[in-house]
Formats: sequence, C-alpha cells, structure tokens
Amino acid sequence: MRAATAPVREIAIFNTPEILSSPVGRIIEEHHNDRNDLIAMLLDIQDAMGFLPRFAMEHVATRLEIPVTEVYGIATFFKYFRLKPPGEHQCTVCTGTACHVRGAARVLREFERHLGIRSGEVTDDREYGLETVNCVGACALGPIVLVDGDYQGQVTASKVPTLLRRLKRSAEKKPVAARAEAAA
Repeated sequence: MRAATAPVREIAIFNTPEILSSPVGRIIEEHHNDRNDLIAMLLDIQDAMGFLPRFAMEHVATRLEIPVTEVYGIATFFKYFRLKPPGEHQCTVCTGTACHVRGAARVLREFERHLGIRSGEVTDDREYGLETVNCVGACALGPIVLVDGDYQGQVTASKVPTLLRRLKRSAEKKPVAARAEAAA
C-alpha cells in the first residue's frame, strides 16, 4: 500500500535549489526516485555526508512519498547507518565470536577508558569516534580494530594507548589548512 502524498508545503521545503543541488538531491535523482533503491540511497547519502542527517531522511521520505518513519526504520535497523556525525578519527572494534574469545571486550573497555566515551559515541571535540561491529571478516587476526579504516590485527588492551598515540601523531602531522578544512 502506497503512503499518502506529503502536503505541498512540505514538498516545497525540499524543492529549494540548495537541497536539489546538494548531495542528497543528486543521489535521489541518480536513483530515479525509486523506492526500491531506498537502502542504496541511504548508503550513498551516508558516504557523501559521513552520516544520515535528519533533513536527509525527511527529504528522501518526501521525494519517495513514503512515511519518514519507514526511512528512519531502515536507518536504525541496519547497524551500518550512522545518525550522528562520526569522529574525525573512527575506531571500530570487532566483537564477532573469534575476536570476542580473544579479548575484544577488554580492548573495547580500554578504548572507552582512554577516550572517555562508550561505543557509539564521539568525543566532545569530535576528534574520535568509537563503535563496534559484529565481524570484519578477518577472524584469524582477531581481535581486530579498524582505525580510520585500516585493519590492526591481534590487538590487546595494552596496545590501545600506542594505537591512539600513533593516531594523534598522524593527525598532528596534517597541515593546518587540511585540519581546518576537515573541521569545516
């Protein structure tokens, strides 16, 4: 059953040149406003923006003529989607079975202790984000931690401070202009 069409005033909000030319508008157009491409659209929006902002989900719902709750339901069902901006540096701890039995919980606790955040959160300065995933497919190297997408194998709790120091040093080596651009 198709959802009722959104009121004209709501559609008008999203038909501004800024929205239509934004990554969100372009991505919806690339998918030909096809409801069957909802997950692919959300993946593309997250790739472009780093997360799924509320306005993007509302815009998708309006353009596809579906309830925003349906879009939000998809975004919250799949762990891959982020509803908040990630940290500048993302630390992802695998908690799959092989990593778990090799100490992933201790590794995660050590990240939480050093960063002062829990899994799913970002530090106040937005410098670091921490998350868990169920499996990254490198079980023989567990526990695995992805640091800005780079696989780190056989991580122990005692290696966490070294990983974070290395990450901080690499961030400090970035030219000032690049750090300012990344923060914008």
